[in-house]
Amino acid sequence: MMRPLILALAWLASAAASARAPEVFDSTRAWEHLRQQVAIGPRPAGSAGNLKNRAYITRTLAAIGLKTVEQSWEATTPIGPIKMVNLIATIPGQRPDRIILASHFDTKLFREFRFVGASDGASSTATLLEMARVIKARRQLPFTIELLFLDGEEATGEWHDPDHTYGSRHYVAVARQTGTLKSLQAMILLDMVGDRQLNIRREATSTPWLTDIIWNTARRLGHQASFINESMAVEDDHMHFLKAGIPSVDIIDLDYPAWHTAQDTLEAVSARSLQTVGDVMMAALPDIEARLLKH
Repeated sequence: MMRPLILALAWLASAAASARAPEVFDSTRAWEHLRQQVAIGPRPAGSAGNLKNRAYITRTLAAIGLKTVEQSWEATTPIGPIKMVNLIATIPGQRPDRIILASHFDTKLFREFRFVGASDGASSTATLLEMARVIKARRQLPFTIELLFLDGEEATGEWHDPDHTYGSRHYVAVARQTGTLKSLQAMILLDMVGDRQLNIRREATSTPWLTDIIWNTARRLGHQASFINESMAVEDDHMHFLKAGIPSVDIIDLDYPAWHTAQDTLEAVSARSLQTVGDVMMAALPDIEARLLKH
């Protein structure tokens, strides 16, 4: 009877160790989220594909125990009014003060070709969904984490004010009106992170200390070839948070030949890039939290 007892104890010890082991970012899961979105097809704001994508995001978050809140409004655009919907899910922390992790989930409207946005729309959303699973499993969170899936980032035509970033503009306006902006400590935006040849440059208008933490983390993990120490300015969803005085950073790879073409498909992106970004962001988050706790 001794051997079965020893085996049982060994199994229990192994199970306990496994239960204590922290979850890690899994690009296989992230890739499946990306693939599912691309399979939906085009997902511009107000479309049936956009609705299906919202349902997929909501189901995925529900599977890890997170409730999704819809923030809907009618946006005035150059092609007429469009119903848009932001999705918000919250992981409570020890403090009500929030860190937002964000991605847009819409794709740009093209009538002349089929645009499925494997990197531009799907990659960042897929990465954020997998980050949500890992963060949800953490034992203690010093800050509340808000997962923000933004609609209407893409312009309905050519990019010009105010035909772009509808979701983030609306979110910040509502936060001002309701007084919830004051509990927002930082905003981290992911956008276009799936490129097979990942080249993420520092976004020039982003908050320097946030950018520094992320790039230092990338260097520490050996990903300096993907997080390049050069800068370029990008207009994106983070800019409305910056204008509101919220520390914000945009993680984006615009050095992407398939951008806004029919070639932004599964063949142009890779799970390896999702893993790189996921690893860097998950490793940087505790340092960002520590920095906020000191100030």
